[in-house]
Amino acid sequence: MPVKVSVIVPVYNPGIYIEDCISSLQRQSLPPDEFEVIFVDDGSTDETPARLDALAAEDPRMKVIHQENSGWSGKPRNVGIEASRGEFVMFVDNDDYLGDEALERMYDYGVANGADVVVGKMAGKNRGVPVELFRRNRPRATVENAPLIDSLTPHKMVRRAFLDRTGLRFPEGRRRLEDHVFVAEAYLRAENVSVLSDYVCYYHIRRDDGSNAGFERFDPVGYFKNLREALDVVERYTEPGPVRDRLFRRWLRVEMVERLRARRLLSLPDDYRRELFGEIHEVVVERFGPGVAAGLQPTQQVIAALTAADRYDDVVAFAEWEAGVAPTAAPGDIEWHDGTLSIAFTAEYLSGGEPMLFPADAEATPLTDVPKDVTEAVRWVAAETAARFGQATADLLLRERSSAAQYFQPVEFTRETVPAGDGQEVRLVLRATATVDPADLPRDGVWDALVRVKSGGWTKECRLGPAPREERPTPRAGIVGDRAVLPYWTEPHGNLSLELGARGRRLGLGRVQLGDVTVSDGRFAVLLPVHVPGDTRARLRFVSSSRILEISGTLSPDGDRERSVLTADLPAEDLSGDVWRVAVCLNPGAEGARFAGLPFALRAGGGSVLVTPVPGPGVALRLARRARRVLGAARRKVNARIKAGGR
Repeated sequence: MPVKVSVIVPVYNPGIYIEDCISSLQRQSLPPDEFEVIFVDDGSTDETPARLDALAAEDPRMKVIHQENSGWSGKPRNVGIEASRGEFVMFVDNDDYLGDEALERMYDYGVANGADVVVGKMAGKNRGVPVELFRRNRPRATVENAPLIDSLTPHKMVRRAFLDRTGLRFPEGRRRLEDHVFVAEAYLRAENVSVLSDYVCYYHIRRDDGSNAGFERFDPVGYFKNLREALDVVERYTEPGPVRDRLFRRWLRVEMVERLRARRLLSLPDDYRRELFGEIHEVVVERFGPGVAAGLQPTQQVIAALTAADRYDDVVAFAEWEAGVAPTAAPGDIEWHDGTLSIAFTAEYLSGGEPMLFPADAEATPLTDVPKDVTEAVRWVAAETAARFGQATADLLLRERSSAAQYFQPVEFTRETVPAGDGQEVRLVLRATATVDPADLPRDGVWDALVRVKSGGWTKECRLGPAPREERPTPRAGIVGDRAVLPYWTEPHGNLSLELGARGRRLGLGRVQLGDVTVSDGRFAVLLPVHVPGDTRARLRFVSSSRILEISGTLSPDGDRERSVLTADLPAEDLSGDVWRVAVCLNPGAEGARFAGLPFALRAGGGSVLVTPVPGPGVALRLARRARRVLGAARRKVNARIKAGGR
């Protein structure tokens, strides 16, 4: 069968970090005979070459090419392209890994849309990845209709015929930004680029030891020499005008202005940041016309203007002011509605820990001259932020804690100017309500709620919280689509998180009171602090000193969105003459579903069933031990019957 995808992995001394990469490639859902993996070992000096040779010997999908060290990743990727047999090639770094269905989904999406380049959704573990690009699927993306230029890392799937037709390859040698040169040209020459955003395809990892090649401190002279090569590509394939300015703006914003902002700049030694500033100043003056900086956000425009004017000290002073600016998001009501969780919050920016104030009567004014000092720069930023408040946005993202995969949630918001002081200034507040459908989240785990605030010159994220303990809303757990979902506040910080697949005491079943339980005419009912959108099946388990019984039950809404009632027909004749501990499984259809104990017992006898407090610790322990013995004996009998039947 033809090979659909060739995965190309440049390798240099990854140590243990290559293991997650290997495991993810071996788990791919694409049939084994439809993809190959080509590891190009670029002269590794650790144990990796032997590890890869052993891997290739046992797995026919894996191939290894050894070569002398070339200094960077460009040549290994080119060698991999020449050795590949796939319809598409996929570039993966040796310390990153793929989602289990990444190759299959990206290939199918690329074929369906006739794409030369497929960009899969990324998650960044302790490192940044594009966010806006992956807000939705984009089957036909261009540099004009989508923020493609935000994603210039090489981790794309590219049609091999396109590479051969254009002769496109990575720059080689000891250098930086070879991926920028390659990807920018691919975007500009491809007949179509498709962006797949509904599945996390690529996990971009920052090593615990911080030794990723991209995080090493670089030589500014060499770095910005290489950056100019990426700008050359844009000039070669675009005409002067708005499109070129917009593309150039990406390098000005990300590779230059952002390096000169706030704590990122202040954390550098003075001699290094002076050298960095000097090289950035040269590129800005040499390559960027006025239309490039004009499209930046206000704070970025200020830094670009000060840089172009060669005012290093003012750039540092502006960074010191901006380091105190941060978003804050305060939670409001958090309620269940028909299986979805409604999360209200307000968001604004703080300066120096206090709500940021803006002029009440501000009007937009282009930055035509360089601010004479930082005070004037701050005043202009405040006025522009207020004047542009109609463009401010608030988003809620849920980020899985273990993988850093994140998903936008639907949000409705309003913008409010709140008078402050003598009325000459205002606070700019966003009031929002997000709707979370747990069924849309791909897997169980802990999901942290983050608020993304875009206002004026800042686009920043913060956790939803902290919520003072005495003011916190107290949402209950919910059972949605056979999945237990628990909203909770982290300790000690008081931020909102969701635990999908929550179990046991985490569900709050220990709060059930004796008065919440009724037994009448053989019908058992208990009020539980759990939300359900409609009738849901459940399982009940009754445990005595000698027996275990299980029956089916139904969990139904109680009219109160935060509670439900569990009902079942009791097998009264089977319960007679004993004390029974009660446990419930609220999602019996889920993988790994478990029972959780309820804080009461049933005492049956004389034709009636009474609800009683849970027996004391000693009695409960004896009951549990006896129950385990009963279960063990039952299993042994079953196994004996199976063996006898086999003989």
